[in-house]
This record gives sequence, C-alpha cells and structure tokens, in this order.
Amino acid sequence: MTEVLLIVGLLVAIFVGYNIGGATTGPAFGPAVGANVITKLMAAGLMSIFFFVGAVTIGPEVVTTLGEDLVHSTEIFTLRSNVAVLFFIGGALFVGNYAGVPASTSMTAVGAIAALGLATGELAWDVLGEIVVWWIVAPILGFWVAGVVGRYFYPRINEWVAIEGSRDGERMISVDRSGLVPRLQFGPNADRREVTGAFVVVAIGCLMAFSSGTSNIANAIAPIYGADVDMLALLGMEASSGPELIYGIDPDMLVLILIGSAAVAVGCFTIARRTLDTLGNDITNLPLTAAIVVAVISSGIVIFLSSIGIPASFVVIATMSIVGLGWGRATRTTTISEAARGEEETRVSVGALTVEEEGERSPEIGEEEPEDIPKASDLFDPSTTARVILMQNVVPIISTVGAYLTFQFVPIFGF
Repeated sequence: MTEVLLIVGLLVAIFVGYNIGGATTGPAFGPAVGANVITKLMAAGLMSIFFFVGAVTIGPEVVTTLGEDLVHSTEIFTLRSNVAVLFFIGGALFVGNYAGVPASTSMTAVGAIAALGLATGELAWDVLGEIVVWWIVAPILGFWVAGVVGRYFYPRINEWVAIEGSRDGERMISVDRSGLVPRLQFGPNADRREVTGAFVVVAIGCLMAFSSGTSNIANAIAPIYGADVDMLALLGMEASSGPELIYGIDPDMLVLILIGSAAVAVGCFTIARRTLDTLGNDITNLPLTAAIVVAVISSGIVIFLSSIGIPASFVVIATMSIVGLGWGRATRTTTISEAARGEEETRVSVGALTVEEEGERSPEIGEEEPEDIPKASDLFDPSTTARVILMQNVVPIISTVGAYLTFQFVPIFGF
C-alpha cells in the first residue's frame, strides 16, 4: 500500500510540474512570442532548460522552506496527505491553465501546505507570516523600482533598445536545420540593432525562466521531500553513488528536482501554448522595452526572495511593476519643483508606456503635456485583464480552501 501511495504521489507531483510548465512559460516568453521573435517551440525549449538551471541551483532553498520549515512537524507529510496536497495544487493550477491564465503557483502551493498545517495544528505561523510579509513588500518594491526607472531612465532605455518585433510576420529568430549542425537564422529584413534587441528579449525570457525554476520547483516536490522518501532506494541506487556531491544537494532532493523539471518541460511543450497566446497577444500591447524592464525587475526580486527561501509570485510582482513603470513614465510631465508648488496636475496612467515607439527620443522631464499621455485602455484589453486578475485570486483560494476542508473533515487522513 505504501509503494502504491508513493507512486500515486509522484504521479500527482508530475501533474503539478506539468501545470507549472503551462503556467510559467507565458509570463517568461509571451512578449518574445507575441512579437514574432521566436516560435512557441523555441520558447518551450528555452523555458525547460533555464527552469532546470534555476531549480538545481537556488531552488533547494525554497524546497526546504515549504517541505520542512512551513510546518512544525514533517510527520504530517504522510504519503496520503502528500497526494491530497499535490492534488489540490495541480488541480487548481489546471483550472487556471485551462482558462489560459498563468496563475500564481507559489501562492497556490503555500496555500495548500498551510491548509494542511492549519488543519493539523502544525502550521508555523512565524514562517507563514514572513512569507506573507514578503508577498506584500515585494510588489510594492517592484512598483517603486519600476516607477523610478519609468521617470528617470525609461526614455533613454527606449531610445537605446529599438525593438519593434518582426514587421513581415516572420519569426525574427529561427533555427536552420538544413546543415549538419543546426544554426540560428534571422529574419531577412532585420538589421543589426533589431537582432540585438531580439536577443535581449530572449535573454530576458531566459532570466525569467531561471527565476521561475528557483521558486516554483518547490511547489511540485516539496510535499514529497517533506515526507522524507528515500528516492535513491526507490530507484535501486545507493546513497554513496555520488549525486549528493552535485551542488551540495541532498540526493533525494536532486532526484525529485530532476523528475519535477522533466514534468515542467512536458507542460512547456504542450499546455503552455494557451498561456503564451494570452500573455503574448490577448492581454496587452505592452511595448517590448517596457516588457524588458518589467521582466528584469520582477525576475531580480524573485531570485533574491528564492535565495532566502521565500516562495514568490512573479505574476503579482510583474503586474505591480507594470503599473509602477507606467506611473513613473506619466509623471515625466511634471518636474519635482512644479509638483511641490502645485503648478502642474499629473494624470497618472499605465498607458503612458505607449507614448514613444521603440527607438524614438523622448522629451525631457516637464516638456510633455498631460494630454499627450494615452489612457490605460490603450495598453490593456480590459476583459482579458479582468479574467487574469480574477483567476489569480480564484486559483489559490481553490487550493487553500479545498485542502483545508479535506484535511479537517475527511476521516481517512487521521489528523
């Protein structure tokens, strides 16, 4: 019976990893795919590779937090409870992926594990409190950093980058397989500056994939790791055969990271197509310069939080960074001295990000008129944005409430 539950638990963990791949590929490579820089297939491949790199380097810190620190006793991570926790994480994420919306995997996983701890009286409130505090601080930090960039640096970055996507509808970067060795091929009408810009967009996507791996691998494997399952014995391997020396990672954790990353890769190549369409085409016409700035800020914050063991929500941080960037850009119509004297009224709008085309020189602070700032509706599709915001809240609630009710009232768990 124990082996059956372990196999079921691993299958559910794979299902969670599959849905993580679907939920995180869109935010990372949606801008590049939407701008016809790379194909969905290339996006899936890059996402798989850099997710694994992030998972195997910084990811173990977050696995330890969710698998050991969030509850006082890991004894509650029985194989039966693990199956239930992973079921609610994977099921809730699947709802978001089916709707084509990239849900917050970290909030979903923390909610399910915290529900188990709450139902059993083993929840570490201090650890949960620290996580929640960072969930509040991180988006605020993203907003203000993006706001400063938007006010003082965005126009110069915009002038330097000059990325407009492929004008002829063809992919700007593709792989030529006609020769013995595959090589990169660029669009026929792309100049050097556009090619450089395309590489920047793809590189930022890889950074986001790396940051996703650092935080999200724990959402798939932490409950299994917390149960202290001997994965090496399950695979017929001896603990002294070497894996424990790779990056100093516990051998059982390393095996779980490999399994989880493989499942994520499957999700990247399959269900992620829906979220790539939503993030690349439906939700926003966000200029690629703005997308680069938002991605760098958000990924940097997520990587930092992962390094201290905090599971972070990239999507929430990125959303606030977009708002902050638009706010900072809109405030360029007013100088600080004018604002202090109350001489100018600043209309703050996220739509300010669409004022310049990529590569166009921007006026200095105080030279623009508020009427020149577009409305936010010029940037976002309201209906799709509302659907994304709704699902961002619904998915973690489904996971948390469902897990709590199950562990509290279903007798078979014996808590």
